[in-house]
Amino acid sequence: MDNQSLNLLDRALGFDQQSEPWSLSGRVVVIEDCVETSGSFVLHQLVKRSLAPNSSNVIIFVAFANSFSHYDRILRKLGCNLVAQMDNKRFIFFDMLMLRGPDGDQGRIGEGTLVSLYEKIQKKLSGLPGDKKNYVTIMIDDVSLMEVAANGASDFVLDFLHYCHALTSEFDCTLVTLNHEDIYSSMEGSTFMLQMEYLADILIKAEPLSTGLAADVHGQLTVLNKGTSHRLGSLGNKIQNFHFKVKENNVEYFYPGSRV
Repeated sequence: MDNQSLNLLDRALGFDQQSEPWSLSGRVVVIEDCVETSGSFVLHQLVKRSLAPNSSNVIIFVAFANSFSHYDRILRKLGCNLVAQMDNKRFIFFDMLMLRGPDGDQGRIGEGTLVSLYEKIQKKLSGLPGDKKNYVTIMIDDVSLMEVAANGASDFVLDFLHYCHALTSEFDCTLVTLNHEDIYSSMEGSTFMLQMEYLADILIKAEPLSTGLAADVHGQLTVLNKGTSHRLGSLGNKIQNFHFKVKENNVEYFYPGSRV
């Protein structure tokens, strides 16, 4: 990958390391945001990077937040055609908005539905050609809405995420989740977030500026990369913090104080 085309987020995620075809293989990426500062753009950027023309990646996208047309419209602005990627079998989309649970309530799911969803994901993974299995990214948008759909049953959601986490070891695939940190005020919710952060190999937090609103800065990202242990050696924890500005067709990243 051309290092000249990499931004600060790419580098924080390890895309500047040439030792691996896909630096996130076998890893869990947890994106946390809040009402004031959405982290959805990070998910969109990862979709674009995963589906780059020179990559072999396949995305399994589980959508609790928005319809396919929403993601397709945004990714087209970023230069990525999701319809074409679906035709090429590189983008597999699970629309969870219209689910009906066992009691018939639209949008309400139970443990059985999550088990069925996991089985479908596992089946899609197992059905891929051998040379594709190690280049799969499972994305969930978003975990908090999955919890809402499951009537607040955090245990069911955590079980599902642990099953998906097991797939990262079995297939060396990547798991990416988006979650809203500030909706959890109870002790039970805090425990859920801690378990999510424990699972994460990379934790990305999108937050508002500590100094308040600014016209040219939309927020700040903190990226905790817990490192990896590969045959090439062990990399320790690395924390990076930088600002961002979301534009219609791209996102700008820059260090604090680098702009006047």
